[in-house]
Amino acid sequence: MFPMRSHHLALISLAVALLVTTACSDKGTESAAAAAVPPISAQPPAPAAPSDNTFAVSGPLIVEHQLDVLAQRDGVITSLLSEVGTHVQAGDLLAQLDDRQLSADLEAARAKSRSTEADLNNWRAEVKVLQTDLDRAQKLFDAQVFTREQLDHAKFKLEADQWDVKRVEQLLVNDRETEHSLELELEKTRIRAPFSGIVARRYVRQGQQVAKGDRLFWVTAEGPLDMRFTLPEKFFGKVQKGRELSLTTPDLPGQNFKAKVAEVSPVIDPASGTFEVMVELEGNAGPLRPGMTASVKLDRLP
Repeated sequence: MFPMRSHHLALISLAVALLVTTACSDKGTESAAAAAVPPISAQPPAPAAPSDNTFAVSGPLIVEHQLDVLAQRDGVITSLLSEVGTHVQAGDLLAQLDDRQLSADLEAARAKSRSTEADLNNWRAEVKVLQTDLDRAQKLFDAQVFTREQLDHAKFKLEADQWDVKRVEQLLVNDRETEHSLELELEKTRIRAPFSGIVARRYVRQGQQVAKGDRLFWVTAEGPLDMRFTLPEKFFGKVQKGRELSLTTPDLPGQNFKAKVAEVSPVIDPASGTFEVMVELEGNAGPLRPGMTASVKLDRLP
């Protein structure tokens, strides 16, 4: 019986030894693996802080002359003389409204002015006749042929006609101002380009009824190209007018353009603590167009 018990104890001892050996082996493997993998930092390295004397800004390229051309009176579009992409000069005709009624009214006003002017000439001639009669009556009165009453009659008759001349003169002024007012209204039927540039949009069609204030065309100049941006007040007084800057745009990578500071605001906005700067592109704009996004970098600020 004792030999059997000894055999069991030997088996148990062997199993325990194997377990201990395996555990030690696994722990050693884990330790080696941990030593082989470098520790991972909890946070990435902080980015380098920007320089205090460098500032980069971006914004759209703009032009000073850019607006919607509005209808100045009600009417119907009878003809369109410019389409999108048309280059125009200041004063060029873009469209025409129906002007038949105004043209007829203007001709009637001109005829009335001519009639009033003829009436005025008639009154002026009458005054000359009465002036001659008064001179004759004065001579006859001096010769004691005419009485005082006859001389006064000739005098007052001349004065009455002189007032009629003044009355008709004012009527003619009124008629001519009415004529001028109709000419201005007639001019409003001719839609003209306010400045030289290009037609960027057309909002109306031929035959369309428009009301006063409706948008008809969008006309924009093609240059000079400007860019407006704001800078923190710490740069106030450090950006001088005329300073040259390098201008880039993501639409044309690898190309640099020259710009210069054209305007610097003399005051700081108290709400934002910034001031406004405008730069203007120098030389030929080349492929640059209004509305493109551009960037300028201000460095070496004192």
